[in-house]
Amino acid sequence: MVANQRDTIAAIATAPGRGGVGIVRLSGPQARPLGEALCGRQLTPRHAHYCDFCAGDGELLDQGIAIYFAQPHSFTGEEVVELQGHGGPVILDQLLAELLKAGARQARPGEFSERAFLNDKLDLTQAEAIADLIDASSQAATRSALRSLQGAFSAAVEQLLVQMTRLRVFVEASIDFPEEEIDFLADSALHSQLQALIAALQSTLAGAREGALLRDGIKVVLAGRPNAGKSSLLNQLAGRDSAIVTEQAGTTRDLLKEQLVLDGLPVEIVDTAGLRDSDDLVEREGIRRARAEIAQADLCLLLVDDPECHQSGAAPNLAALLTDLLGDSALLDRTVVALNKADLYGGAVGQLEADYPLFALSAATGSGVPALVAHIQKAAGYRATESGGYSARRRHIDALERALALVSDGYRHLQATAAGELLAEDLRIAQQALGEITGQVSSDQLLGEIFSSFCIGK
Repeated sequence: MVANQRDTIAAIATAPGRGGVGIVRLSGPQARPLGEALCGRQLTPRHAHYCDFCAGDGELLDQGIAIYFAQPHSFTGEEVVELQGHGGPVILDQLLAELLKAGARQARPGEFSERAFLNDKLDLTQAEAIADLIDASSQAATRSALRSLQGAFSAAVEQLLVQMTRLRVFVEASIDFPEEEIDFLADSALHSQLQALIAALQSTLAGAREGALLRDGIKVVLAGRPNAGKSSLLNQLAGRDSAIVTEQAGTTRDLLKEQLVLDGLPVEIVDTAGLRDSDDLVEREGIRRARAEIAQADLCLLLVDDPECHQSGAAPNLAALLTDLLGDSALLDRTVVALNKADLYGGAVGQLEADYPLFALSAATGSGVPALVAHIQKAAGYRATESGGYSARRRHIDALERALALVSDGYRHLQATAAGELLAEDLRIAQQALGEITGQVSSDQLLGEIFSSFCIGK
C-alpha cells in the first residue's frame, strides 16, 4: 500500500447524479502539475481560483473553481487539488478522464481516507467515522460519527492504553527486582488501579455497544397468523401505507422490509406471510421465507388476534404458541407478544402483567403502539441522549471484550496466586488488542477490508 502512495490518484468525490456542483479530487505527488495543466494557470495554496478547465488539446470542458492544498496541510497529507465544476455526470466524467489520460490513476474505494491514515492525519477509528457519517441514518448516529471523527473514541482508547502502560511498568518492575523487600504486587494501589482499569474498560465497551447499535440498528420481524394485523402494524410504525391491508387472509405472500428510525434507533422492520398450513405453493414459499427471517431476527414481534386473550388479560401458553407458530421455543428470549385489535375486543392497551413481554394494542388506530416502541428500544439497549456517544463497529467491540477479559483474568490470577508474570502477560496482550482499534496494531488485510467498504472519492 505504501508503494501505491507514489501514484497520483483521482476520483469524483460527489455522489452520482445531477447537482449544482460536482467535485473531482486529486491526491499525490503530481496533483499540483496535473491540476495546473487542466486549469491553465498556477495554483496558490488554499486559494479559490476561478478558471476554465481545458483538455490537453485546448478544448473547454467546464468552468469552475480549483483549490490547491500543499502537503502536509491537506486531508490526505499529500499534495491535493479539488476541482469544483458543474454537477453533471458527463462533465465530471470528462474531467476525470482527462486527468487519467494525463497520468493520474483511478482511486480505489476509500483510498483518500486510507492515505490520510497512513500519513498520520487521522487514526483508524476516525477514518471509519468518515464512512459512518456518510451512512448515518439518524441524527443520533450523525452526532456519534462526528464525535468519533473529532477523536472522542480515540481519546477514550488512548486513556485506557495510558492506564494499562502504567500498570505494566509497575508489575514488570516488581518482577524484574524480586530482591526488593517491598511486595509491590500486594500494594493496595495496584489493586485499586486494576479495578479502575476494569471499570473504564466496561464503560468504554458499553459506549461502543451503543455506538454500534446506532450504526447497525436491529432487525424486528413481524410474525403471526394471517390477518393478525402485521401489515397494519408495519404501516403504523412507518407512518404511511407501506403494506397492502385487506380483509382477505394471506394477502402478504413475500417479505416486505422497511428501514425506519424509531426515536433515533435504526430499525429494519420485516413484514412476513401469515403462519399457517397451506396447499398454495406460493404461500408456502412465503411462509418458508418468513421462518428464515424469524430465525435471524434480533427481535420477533408475535401478533395474536384472539378476543379471549383480551378478555382474560393474559396470553395463551406462550411456549405452546411459539412452538405452534414459530417452531422453536428457544425464540422465547427474543420474542414479544402483542395482543392486537384492542379497539374491537375492548381490552386495555399498553404493557400487561406477564412473565414475558406482553402488550395490548390496536394496529389500526395506533393505540398502545408507543409503549411497544419504547420496549423495542429498551430491549435493544438503546438510550436516547442528546450528547451522543461515539460510532463503533463490531471489530471495536471484539477488541474491547478481549481486553476486558484479559485484564479481568490477570486480576483474578493476582488475587489467587500473586502471579505477577501472568498479569504482565495478560496486560501486554490486552494492550495489543486495544491498539487494533486505532490502528497502532494493524495488518494490510485488516486495512483492505475496512477501506474497501468506503465509497469512491473518500
